[in-house]
Amino acid sequence: MATFLYRIGRSSFRRRHLVLFAWLALLGAALIAALSAPATKALPFTLPGAESQKAFDLLDERFPGSSSDGATARIVFKAPEGQTMTTSANKAEVQKVTKEITSGSDQVASVVDPYTAGAVSKDGSTAYISVTYKVTAAEVDSDSHDALDKTVEQARASGLTVEAGGNAVKVASHGAAAEVIGVIVATVVLVITFGSLVAAGLSLLTALIGVGIGFLTLATLNSPLELGDNAGVLALMLGLAVGIDYALFIVSRYRSELAEGHPKQEAAARAAGTAGSAVVFAGLTVVIALAGLAVVNIPMLTKMGLAAAGAVTIAVVIAVTLVPAMLGFAGDRVLSQRKAGKKTGKARGGSDDAEATGTAKSPMGVRWAQFVLRRPVAVLLASVVGLGVIAIPSASMTLGLPDDGAQPTDTTQRRAYDLLSEGFGVGFNGPLVVVVDAAHSDDPKTAAGEVVSRIGKLDDVAAVAPARFNQAGNTAIITTIPSSKPASEATEKLVEHIRDAGTAIEKDTDAKLLVTGQTAVNVDFSQKVNDSLIPYLALVVGLAFLLLMAVFRSVLVPLKAALGFLLSVLAALGAVVAVFQWGWLASAIGLEETGPIMSLMPIFMVGIVFGLAMDYEVFLVTRMREAYVHGEGPGQAILTGFRDGGRVVTAAAVIMIAVFSGFIGASGAMIKTIGFGLAVAVLFDAFVVRMAIVPAVLALLGKSAWWLPAWLDKLLPNVDVEGTKLATSPASDPGSGPESDEHRQPVRV
Repeated sequence: MATFLYRIGRSSFRRRHLVLFAWLALLGAALIAALSAPATKALPFTLPGAESQKAFDLLDERFPGSSSDGATARIVFKAPEGQTMTTSANKAEVQKVTKEITSGSDQVASVVDPYTAGAVSKDGSTAYISVTYKVTAAEVDSDSHDALDKTVEQARASGLTVEAGGNAVKVASHGAAAEVIGVIVATVVLVITFGSLVAAGLSLLTALIGVGIGFLTLATLNSPLELGDNAGVLALMLGLAVGIDYALFIVSRYRSELAEGHPKQEAAARAAGTAGSAVVFAGLTVVIALAGLAVVNIPMLTKMGLAAAGAVTIAVVIAVTLVPAMLGFAGDRVLSQRKAGKKTGKARGGSDDAEATGTAKSPMGVRWAQFVLRRPVAVLLASVVGLGVIAIPSASMTLGLPDDGAQPTDTTQRRAYDLLSEGFGVGFNGPLVVVVDAAHSDDPKTAAGEVVSRIGKLDDVAAVAPARFNQAGNTAIITTIPSSKPASEATEKLVEHIRDAGTAIEKDTDAKLLVTGQTAVNVDFSQKVNDSLIPYLALVVGLAFLLLMAVFRSVLVPLKAALGFLLSVLAALGAVVAVFQWGWLASAIGLEETGPIMSLMPIFMVGIVFGLAMDYEVFLVTRMREAYVHGEGPGQAILTGFRDGGRVVTAAAVIMIAVFSGFIGASGAMIKTIGFGLAVAVLFDAFVVRMAIVPAVLALLGKSAWWLPAWLDKLLPNVDVEGTKLATSPASDPGSGPESDEHRQPVRV
């Protein structure tokens, strides 16, 4: 692998104009294709195999044209103090809004007048219009959103309090602020790390070219493949993060090779062969983690994972081709002025006084590694116990999907949610739709009546509406209002109790009972993700373990990497539970309401953070492995790894933390959770696991860390990620060709 990538890096350096032109041509082609692509097609949300999905499918079959899984909105009205919604003036305003909503969009399937549907609170203070759309929430277009917003705004002029809730209401985007903050922080960190604007700009430029190609390609494929907008957002976030990191690692290694006296072309080739090998295998672990989301069997997640995996693949290819080419243009300018001066002095036969006298101060990473080597047991115990304590809250984690009650208090969705809770009860925001399939029942009406009776006797049921049959009379819909909030544990248990009751009802009446509705969909989604977490974790960690065994030629190093990752993820989940479920420090990040943790959070954290954690593991430990293979002792190899990789891994982690932390300031609880969770996970993994636990364990294991059974050594491919073959073969490779005088540099001997 190292020799292959060495040749690619050397060729890219020598033919840098052609390589740059090829990538810019790809970027231009992707831009043209994206501009000429059909409009973005929304991704329909489905849950294959889930009961709520089966119920939707049955409703589409038995109630044709009913738009059972269509988007919904509720326009809520509250009369001024001392008035009711039943006065003639207020009635007229509501009916006016009803007509405007009906005619405002051709996506509207039905609009229900509150005065004919009994949608007025007992005290008369509150009423609501129910709106159903022909399309799913993801497919509601901007014209329909605008029509709804305009109607609500105009209705407020009447003096009524008017708000809109439901999944058809447009959710305010967090915008591009998080990405901009991440890029700014990344630039600052790169400049500090390299001490060179050229090196920092090169890393950013190559990453942006890769992200641009990936994002525009996804935009082109969005409609035919039904990828959805979220796939592009995830690909953008990860593509940018790993693109910067991968360029950072190769540029850093190039600078090290220059410092050792290698000519520029040789330095770029060696950087591609060594750091490039680490990039390839680190990228493979990220791709495995993202593609593995297919295990969950939710089409939306599968497509998001594959799209992001594609973006990471592009970042890897960019790193081993375009980065060496750009190094050809940059040359010595990637060095800081201080290091460039030292290099010039050595080229003229001088020397660095500090080096000559042996008084040079060790880098901070080396000093930290020396501290760990002196006290490995204490560092290991402190790190493990510390992360273990932080992980304790994860044992009480409750999963769910946020509803409008989790929205900021200044949004119309949250205000509508609160108005409905005040007027009709908190459970009114999450009605359960019970579908009775009585096609095989001798008496469908009696069966439906039995369902209504039994559900009404269950705990936590506030109201049960009479059964509504289809034209064929073989299927009924029964709307059930819980007494508790939609996202509460009590409502989740109610869904389970109704389904349990359905088993007995089917035996007695031959009528099958299915529970659906947005609340039931959320419950099924959470359960499906939760059930898939262990298989997903086993698949991802297992495949990565095999990959890392080939990279490190060791059994214990990959095992340590996997166990350390699990510890950091559990600690991150514990922190998320403490803040977003228990409410600790909630006010510090602007969190207005606590509740269940978003169902996707654990599996997203496992997938994304595992890939990033293995990045840090590969880049740090391969340098140690390289030093060990080239003759250094286990302890000295650890110091070498931290000398060459500690500063770079630290910079990469800070960039990641900055990118993810930018999302904590977003208004939505979901985005806050993702930003906070990923930021603390990278913090724990990079600075506690990789920087403390890894060297402590390696110090305790000594030479045993690199043990590999002979039979396994024969089975595993020799990928030579540490570049052993580069020590002799590339420099004398007859196919390498002479370097031009422009690229020749004196070699320090």
